[in-house]
This record gives sequence, structure tokens and C-alpha cells, in this order.
Amino acid sequence: MSASASTSVSTLTSVFPLTFPLPTPATHASLIAPTDLTKEEDLLRNPSSFRLWWSTISTARDSYSQTLKAESLADIPQSHVTLLGPLASPTASHALQRLAYLYEAALSHFPGSFKLWKAYLQSRMGFVLGKSVVRRRAGGKKKFPEMREALEDEKHDLENWEGGLDGVVGWEEWKSLVATFERALMWLPKMPRLWLMYLSIFNHPKCPPLLSHSHARRTYDRALRTLPPSLHHLIWSRYLLFASSPSSPPSTLHTIYRRYLSIDPSLTESYSHLLLNQSPPKPLEAAKLLLGLAIKASKGTYESVEGKSPYQLLTEWLDVVEQWPEEVGLDVQETIKANEEEAANAKAESDANSPNNPQPASLSGPLIRFAGPPSTTSTSLPYSSATDPTSPLKINIESIIHSFALPTYPDQSGRLWAGLAAYWVKRGEFDRARDVYELGMKSVGSVRDFGIVFDAYVEFGEALVSALVEELGQKAEGGDEDDEEGEGEDEGELEEELDRRMKEFEELMDRRPFLVNDVLLRRNPNDVQEWEKRVALWGTDDEKVIQTYTEALSTINPRKATPNFYRLYVSFAKFYEEGGASSQKQPDLESARKVFERATKVGFKSVEDLAEVWCEWAEMELRWENWDEAGRVMQRAAAVPKNTKISYHDQSLPVQMRLFKSLKLWSFYVDLEESLGTVESTKAVYDKILELRIANAQIIVNYAAFLEEHSYFEESFKVYERGVELFTFPISFEIWNIYLSKFIKRYGGTKIERARDLFEQALEKCPPKSCKPLFLMYAKLEEDHGLAKRAMTIYDRATRVVMDEDKFEMFTIYIAKAAANYGLPATRPIYERAIELLPDRQTSQMCLRFASLERKLGEIDRARAIYAHASQFCDPRLYPDFWQEWYQFEIDTGSEDTFREMLRIKRSVQAQFNTEASYLAAQTMAARKGGAGVEEEDGEEEGGEKDPMAVVEKLAGNGKAGGAPAFVAAKQSTNVKEVVDARQEVNEEEIQISDEED
Repeated sequence: MSASASTSVSTLTSVFPLTFPLPTPATHASLIAPTDLTKEEDLLRNPSSFRLWWSTISTARDSYSQTLKAESLADIPQSHVTLLGPLASPTASHALQRLAYLYEAALSHFPGSFKLWKAYLQSRMGFVLGKSVVRRRAGGKKKFPEMREALEDEKHDLENWEGGLDGVVGWEEWKSLVATFERALMWLPKMPRLWLMYLSIFNHPKCPPLLSHSHARRTYDRALRTLPPSLHHLIWSRYLLFASSPSSPPSTLHTIYRRYLSIDPSLTESYSHLLLNQSPPKPLEAAKLLLGLAIKASKGTYESVEGKSPYQLLTEWLDVVEQWPEEVGLDVQETIKANEEEAANAKAESDANSPNNPQPASLSGPLIRFAGPPSTTSTSLPYSSATDPTSPLKINIESIIHSFALPTYPDQSGRLWAGLAAYWVKRGEFDRARDVYELGMKSVGSVRDFGIVFDAYVEFGEALVSALVEELGQKAEGGDEDDEEGEGEDEGELEEELDRRMKEFEELMDRRPFLVNDVLLRRNPNDVQEWEKRVALWGTDDEKVIQTYTEALSTINPRKATPNFYRLYVSFAKFYEEGGASSQKQPDLESARKVFERATKVGFKSVEDLAEVWCEWAEMELRWENWDEAGRVMQRAAAVPKNTKISYHDQSLPVQMRLFKSLKLWSFYVDLEESLGTVESTKAVYDKILELRIANAQIIVNYAAFLEEHSYFEESFKVYERGVELFTFPISFEIWNIYLSKFIKRYGGTKIERARDLFEQALEKCPPKSCKPLFLMYAKLEEDHGLAKRAMTIYDRATRVVMDEDKFEMFTIYIAKAAANYGLPATRPIYERAIELLPDRQTSQMCLRFASLERKLGEIDRARAIYAHASQFCDPRLYPDFWQEWYQFEIDTGSEDTFREMLRIKRSVQAQFNTEASYLAAQTMAARKGGAGVEEEDGEEEGGEKDPMAVVEKLAGNGKAGGAPAFVAAKQSTNVKEVVDARQEVNEEEIQISDEED
């Protein structure tokens, strides 16, 4: 500092103190102006009038405020304004002394007035601290929230000041202000507003260090001791901000936050962040705090105020451990020693709690719970130095991961193992990290977690190899000639280390498929497909393949295995049969038989799996042409017990007891007998299947075909009969179909009565939906070998029995057969009955055929009557083909009267069907036919082209204006074509007669 600046500061300092000792008119004659004498006299006469004192102080304060606003500071040096702030002008100094005199005089009479003290302190603060900048906030102040939110609000609401008295120059005035606050709190110690005003001065940027540090901390402590606990939150919010401010020393931060956390642990997370962000950081204490929170949160005794889950808290702890491994965790030797001690303590505790090692009674021991569940009301955890932030002991990271993290979060084991390994990597313990990675890959239970650990392991290996290569390259490039021998030894060691690490890395990459398979098998050791994949991974290593098969068969629980568990036994047996995985060894059938023998005693989930084992065993014997051995295997498998009433689906019985009812097993056995056995032995197997009542329709058909192949025709027919007795329709329908076809093919008409009995027996229980083919076959038999009359009777019977959708086709066949055998006239009663029985939609088609028949026979009137009868079922918009055919019929054979009658019937039918549903149906039918429009009332189609029938209707005069004459006057014609031709010439004098008149 220059000499002039030093002189200036000393000159300014000499101005103070202004308010100590307290200015009075005796010491400062300028405090009372001539204009103030009247007020002073009034105050002397009425010293107990609070209103008079307050009025005098307010008048003086307002007058000085107006004077200070009007005063200009242009003549005062800027350096003085910066140092002195509001007291830079003489007027302000005089105003401070005058107000101090008045307030002190008033307080001497009213020392307990909160209003006077507050106004006095605010006035003094304005002269020392400067102008207060108040931030406006929307809405009123809400109820005190959680401390974390309260800190945010308080940080936003902290006072800001413009200007202010320098703490060095105006030290005396600052000290006087503090003394005034102390006197105010002596009189009003329970007023929180005064305490908050007092504490706010310590946040001023120009506050002297003697006040803003130790004195401020002691003042906060006195406030907490003085105010009631219900108001402590007002002080703590400022106190915590004061502790976390940059000017506050770390020791203050720790002391204050520890005190607060003892009564409210909700700010533990914020405190841990402060510990990590301060300089220097304290990661050990932060890690212990986060670990304690994670443990409490996992047990449900703590809920994060920041909305973090227990696992997130644990990952934050793990991040701290990874970032500061040296400061937080134990080294390798300490970790090993700590683990051994924990194991010994756990063993001693288990031995002490063992029922075989009773402890002697103790009068000074802990309380014993005699009955009931242990108490769950206590939320405190047993003491541990790992969660005690005041303890200087470091944390056993491995113990925390193994005893707490992994059991609590098994679904996040990948991240935990990778974090533990990263901790050892950061400490430079590469071998320990490698062991952790290996143990982690062997412990995780999901592919996702395995991928996390494996990727971290690979990254670690690559980084280690790259570091060794780089170090080796640096040693090769640099080095002095004097140290060539020592450097050569170092390079040799580095090369050996590099080779070892490279080999480990390559082996790791080669082991990845096996490691993934291990994970999947740990997740589900009963997964047959994964065991098969593991066998395939070993390739041609026969020893490993045998070991894997043995381990799989001893590990898998047959009742919990995935499908096709028997395939493992079959594949194992084929391994021996084919001479190993590489097929280079001699086949070992004895070992294969031992595998199959072992498989036959396994309690599979389903009988079919056991049947597959027996069938595969027999297949192996057949491949090696051991025919007798294959037969003996199947005889053992198909052995029938004495009690044959066992249910195939009874899951309470072992599969070996239910095997004799396996159709798959018997089907293979019967195929084997057909190929290698005799006819009698094969028949015996088939008969046994039928006796056990496990045969299906295919077995019946195969048995009968086998007997027929060996010319046992009658026995094959007996098999068919047994089959139709065992099964009901629709299954027996197929058997009847084959049986009747074979019987007719065999005997033809030689045993016609027996064939008739068979058909009657088949039709007796046959449902209507299946009897049509049987009726046709029956009628064909009568036509070929019996009587035509009986065939017609069968057709007639069929038309009454079959389903409605089959009746039209059956009537068609019946009519064709009747016409062929008896002529066309004989079909009339059939047509009549068909019209009565068929649905409406098929009646019109049958009527058209019937009318065509009558027309061929020359019965025009009968045909016209049939058309008239069918018209009641045919909407003209839905069945235009019917009306077109009737129209053509009238054109060819009708007269004018019959044509009119046809038109009248058409209009009446159209009126009958003139409903919205019918109209929509007509539109749908027209759309299906390719977009043809619905016929209009005047006979025009939507395409615009006129229909010939519409022309005839117009000519016939349908009642519309301008219609053609209703008859031809010159000539009577029975042909409608002639009528149409004659009406091309219109007679204007012709009288129009309505077609409704007779």
C-alpha cells in the first residue's frame, strides 16, 4: 500500500466510532437543532409517551431520508464512497448519530419494546450494511417444508446488500452494531426475528472476519440454545448454509452438519456430496454415510429425500469406492486378515448358538427371548465401523459386497462384481482383480450380468496388455549403455509378463461360450437343451463329453427337466455306439446298453419319454442286426402287470407302472413283430393292444390290413367289427367306410343279406352329418347286386335322414336314378316331396327343374303352376334368373293373359319383399355379381340399358301415365311375341283398359 493510500485509510478510520460512546447533546451540540427544541421539551415533559417518542423518531428519520436523497455525492472521492458506503457523506453520519441518540433515549424508557428495537436495528443496519435488496417471490410463504427444500428456499431468500461500510475502515462501527444487537437480545432473547436480523449481518460480504467466523458460529449456537425447539428450524436453515459457504472452514462444516444429522438424518445425502466436493475431499466419511443409508434403505428404515432407490444409494457408494480406493478401502493384506477374523467370529457365533453346545447360565448376560417372534420395532442397526462416519477405520469392501450387496441385490450382481474388481484395479492389485472377475463370472445368474462382468474383464485385459506393450516399447527406445544389462533383465521380465497376460486373455476369449453356458445352467440346471449345447462345445474331447453327460444326468431332476430329457440318455448311448464323438474308437455296445438300462429306471415326467427310451434301445439293437435282442428288449418293455386297471394318466404312479399302456411302445412293438416275427406272434401283439383297450382307429385298420395281406379275410372283418364296437362316431365312421368297402370288394353280391345287415348296423347309430356316403354305398350295392326297388327305397330313406345342406344333392341323385330306372313321369312325386322338404333358397332351384320336366312332358299348365308356386320364395331383386326363365317360358308358350298374370305375381311378390333388409340384401347380391345395379320400379337398370321385360311391362300398361294399350284390337294372339310386334304401332284412338279389370 502506498503512503498516500495508507494516510487516507487512517484518516477515514479516525472518523469512527460514530455511535460509541453514545452521542448525546452534551458531547455533540449539533444533535439538537433550534427547530427541535420544542420537541425535546415535549419529550422531557412526557417521557412515558410512546406515541410521542415514535412520532419524533419517525419525523427525524423521514427528514434525514429526504435530505440524503437530495444530497449529491459527486464531490466525494469514489474511493471514499467505496469504503464508507452509506456513511460517505457528513449528513449520513450526523443522521446516524441523531437517530441513535433518539432511539437510545426512547429505549431507556421502553427497553422491552420489540417495535423500537426492530426499527432501531434496521436503521443501524441500513447505515452500516447498505441498502437491502429484497427478492420478490410469488404467493405467500408456505408452511415450513423438509429441510432440503428449506435450504433451497433460504438460499434463494438470502439478503443482498448494495454498498456497505468496509469492515476494516469501519471496524468500530461494525463492533458497535454487534453490541447493539447483543443489548437487544439481552432484553428480548425469545424473539426469533431479532436473531434472524442479527445472523443476517454475518452473510454481508464486507463483514469483518472477526465477526463472520467464530463469533458468527457462537451466535448461531446461542440462538439454538435460547430459542425453543419449535423455532430451531428457522436457525438451522441459515446455520447449514453458513456451514456450507465457501468462506466456512471444513472443520466448521463437519461439526455443524454432524450436530444436525444427529436430530434429522434427511440431509445425509447432501452432506456426503459436500464432503466429496470440498477441498480436500473426505471420501471415507462420505462412503460410510452412503453405505449406512443404503443398508437402512434396504431394510425399509430410511427413505431417500431425493427419491433414490436403495440400489442407487449403493451404486453411489460404489462410485466413491472406485474413485477413491486408497482413502476408503483396505489393502489386500488387511482385507485377507479382516476376512479371516470375520470367518472366525461367525464360526464361533454359530458354535455358541448350536444346540449341541449349550452355554452356562449367566446373571450378567443379555436378555433372553423365551417365546414369540423377535421384535421388529427397533430400527437401529448393530454397530459397525463401516457405517460410523466418526471412525477412522477404513472399510472392508469385499466383506460389504459379499455379505450385504450381493445377497440383497442378486439381480444386479454384474455391476457389483465389476465394481469390486475395478476397486482392486485402481489399487494396482491386478491378480486380486483377476480373481474377482473369475469368481464373478462363476457366480452371476443371468446373461446380462455375465455380459457386464465379462466386458469389464476383457477391457481390463486389453488395458493391461496395452500398458505392458507400451512400457516395453519405452524401455526398448530409451536407456543408457551403462544400464544395458539391468534393462535387459527388466525387458525379459516384461516380455514374460506380457506373454503370460496375452495367454490369459486368449484363454478368456476361448472360454466365453463355456462361461455363458455355465451361467444358463446355474440359472436352470434342469435345462436339457443347454446341457446338449455344452456337450457340443467339447467337440471331439471324449473324456469331457463323458464327464458332461454324467454330470448332466446326475444333476437334472427328471420331474423338473425341460422337454425331451430322454434325449440325453439316447445321445449318451449313441456316443458309445458310434465310438466316441470323433467315431475313431470301437463301438461300445455294452456301455450303451448300460446307459439305456439306467434310463429305464428314471422317473420321467411322461410315459412317452420312457417309451422313447425303450424304442431307441430296440432301434440300436436292430441297427446292429441283433434281432433276438431287440425282441427281448420290447418284451421287457411291454410286460403287462397283473393289475391292468391302472390309469395311464395317474400322475401319482411312476411311469414304469404305466408304461404297458403306452400306444407308442405297442405300435413300435407290433411293427417289429410284423417285420421279424410270425403271423401268430403279430396277432398276439395286436390282440393284446385290443385287450388293453388302448388301440386307436389306425391300429384297427393296420391289424385288419395285416390279416388281409396274409389272406385272413374273415378274421380281418372280425377286427373291423371289434373296432366299430370300441369306437363311436365319428371315429367309427372311417372304420365302417373301410370295412364295407372291403366287404363289398371281397364278396360282391354273394353275401348280399350279410352286407345289408352290415349297412343297417352302420346306419343305425350313424349321425345325419356322416350317413350320406353310407347311403350312397348301400344304394350302389343294391343297384349292382340287389333290386332297383330297394335302391330307390334307400334313396328315399336317405332324403329323409341326411342333413339339410345335403338334401338337395341327395334329391338330385334320387331323381336321376328314378328317371333312369322308371322314366321321367316317375320323378313327379319325388319333386313334390323335395319342394316340401327343401329350404326356401333351394326350393326355387328344384321348382325350375320340375317345371322344365313338365315342359318336356308337354304339361304347360303344370309347369306354369310350378312357376307360380316357386315365385313366393323368389325376390325379383335377389333371384333375377328365376324370373328371366319364367319370362322366357311365357314368351315361348304363354298368352297375353298368362303373361299379365306373371307380371301381376311379380309385382305382388316384390311388394311382399319390399323391406329395407331385402333391399340391402339385393344390393349385396348385386355387388357380388360384379356391380350390377338393383332393378328399378320402372324396369330400368342402373347401367341405363332397358330390360326387355321392362319394355313388355310398359307395353302391357302398368298403370303409369303414357302407358301403351292393354290389348291389341285388330287381332287375338296366344303368342306374346306377336303381341310385342303388334304394339310397335300405337293406335291413338285405342281405349286403355287397366290390367286389374276382368
